[in-house]
Amino acid sequence: MKESFISTNFAQTRKLGKILAEELRGVGIVCLTGELGSGKTTFAQGILKGLGAKGPYTSPTFVVMKQYRLKITAKSSKLLNVYHIDAYRVGAKDILDLGWDEIVSSKNNIVIVEWAERIRAIIPKRAIWLGFEHLKEDGRKISIN
Repeated sequence: MKESFISTNFAQTRKLGKILAEELRGVGIVCLTGELGSGKTTFAQGILKGLGAKGPYTSPTFVVMKQYRLKITAKSSKLLNVYHIDAYRVGAKDILDLGWDEIVSSKNNIVIVEWAERIRAIIPKRAIWLGFEHLKEDGRKISIN
């Protein structure tokens, strides 16, 4: 079932990411696809904020991957790793070389991948795919695929 949401500004897009973060209680792989400037990074920032990652949340376009370490609960010493990956300038082999297989197999990791369509061949089937597209003016359509 494909579901879509319309966002008309930065704050709404970020809030939708924050809402998704509340659903990511366990591990997950979130794949974001869409054209340049369609809201992928803003949405990823909302996920990071919703998970409690310490900002600032900047795009990993030039560094390819950023890692955030979070305590799962205030009483727990168990850590959760959140990886924010931007595959715009790299291929699947580059991501594999960064330790992709270990990252996606760990039960303590959440992975957010922008431009995920570029590395589709290595994305596990359990991933959540979201498509982003421009609408008229400042609108964005975010679809769960």
